[in-house]
Amino acid sequence: MTNYITESYKELKNHVSWPTWAEAQKLTVIVAVFSVVLALAVWGIDTVFHWLVDQYFIWIKS
Repeated sequence: MTNYITESYKELKNHVSWPTWAEAQKLTVIVAVFSVVLALAVWGIDTVFHWLVDQYFIWIKS
């Protein structure tokens, strides 16, 4: 376990190319905006399906 942690630390320190602080902030904003857009799309689709199911049951009852 100790060997795994040591090698993982070395890998992260020496072989991973980390983004600059400005690039990390920009990418974070992009991910946040995309998440909000996707959440709104899922909410919209859910609302439409909910309405369709309600209309179906109203039609069945009549």
